[in-house]
Amino acid sequence: MIIVRHGQSTYNQQRLIQGHCDDSSLTELGDQQAQRVGRSLTGIPFDAVWCSPLKRARRTTELIVTELRQSAAVPAVQTSPDLKEVSLPLWEGMAFTEAEARYPQEYKAWRTDPANFAMALESGPFYPIRDLYDQARRFWQNLLPQGVSQTVLVVAHSAINRALISTAAGLGPERFNNLYQANCAISVLNFAAPDAPAQIESMNLTSHMGQALPPMRAGHRGPRMLLVRHGETEWNRQKRFQGQIDVPLNENGRAQGQQAAEFLKAMAIDGAYTSSMLRPKETAEIILQHHPNLALQAVDALWEISHGEWEGKFEADIEAGYPGMLQQWQDSPETVQMPGGENLEQVWTRAIAAWQEIVAAHSPADPEAPVQTIMVVAHDAINKAILCHVVGWNPDAFWRFKQGNGAVSVIDYPHGIDSEPVLSAANITHHLSGSVLDQTAAGAL
Repeated sequence: MIIVRHGQSTYNQQRLIQGHCDDSSLTELGDQQAQRVGRSLTGIPFDAVWCSPLKRARRTTELIVTELRQSAAVPAVQTSPDLKEVSLPLWEGMAFTEAEARYPQEYKAWRTDPANFAMALESGPFYPIRDLYDQARRFWQNLLPQGVSQTVLVVAHSAINRALISTAAGLGPERFNNLYQANCAISVLNFAAPDAPAQIESMNLTSHMGQALPPMRAGHRGPRMLLVRHGETEWNRQKRFQGQIDVPLNENGRAQGQQAAEFLKAMAIDGAYTSSMLRPKETAEIILQHHPNLALQAVDALWEISHGEWEGKFEADIEAGYPGMLQQWQDSPETVQMPGGENLEQVWTRAIAAWQEIVAAHSPADPEAPVQTIMVVAHDAINKAILCHVVGWNPDAFWRFKQGNGAVSVIDYPHGIDSEPVLSAANITHHLSGSVLDQTAAGAL
């Protein structure tokens, strides 16, 4: 599933609340953004195209499909009322500042307790975010039985897209504000089966619009964290389990490091941390060639998971020596104690403690202090643990995030360590291949 938010609308531009209101249309910039999405998706064969019936989403879809049809046939566009934006009946057409002033308690709940955010209507209390998640579940229930082997394009809105990603991957409405969707951003979900949680291959990609990273939300004062996975190693390519064996980057991995360096070249990076193992350390050093005055700090707690007796082995070797255990690792990773190594609970404990310490070190006590951007380079399992932590998942959700070699994810802390983190982008690999799809080898951990 490739999910796209509509382009900039007139209400977006004016900072007005849209919801079900259909008075806003795309701006000139919104048209350009939609066209860029279409060009970035060229070459992907779509089996179905769905969009919200609201005109800002329909116009975005029309522009995308026009670009796609220049090189391939595209199915007729289908609309669904379940792809409409969140219903906010008391606020639609109102400026965000006016809604906050007139409905301070409700507005605060919308931002801090979305699952319990309610509007007092004549018919009784209405819970917009709960209703939105029911809507998203309904869309998936109607769509997924048609076949998970298909590639489907869905064009909708900020809030419903967050609900679609959440419900597909197994998040509830209480996590609504932990995800971000920028205008014409692209997210990619993979479904193994209609009733299985989706894998988030990538989320909120904006590189195809010439915007390397999504913009920060208004009022952001805490650190922006750039979480990078190391470049490819020869063992990644061979799909050999490496764990804590200190395998260096291969030639392609160093090239990926250079591509990540170019991608982040223009960023004002204020701090840099890495696992002290060779592959992330070398990746970080390549990136910091463009930031020569920045000292790189090595953190042992960010080492990759210890696979113990599995390290150095291929999957066939593991299956022969530990029958059934590899399947257990793939199906229920939280239940596996690596022979002579770690379990995911141990990885979670040390990874999150190290991460929290880094975030805290760059969370200013002074609200007027400049926002800092901090880079952390680590490994597949470590990065997945951190991403899961950000959205409130435990080790049983380990496989729900993809991490490509050389990928960049963005996690924002709006008001520092004591605020709820926002996953602003996940697994950006566009700088490696020019594609919105992750084409890295990725390989074994």
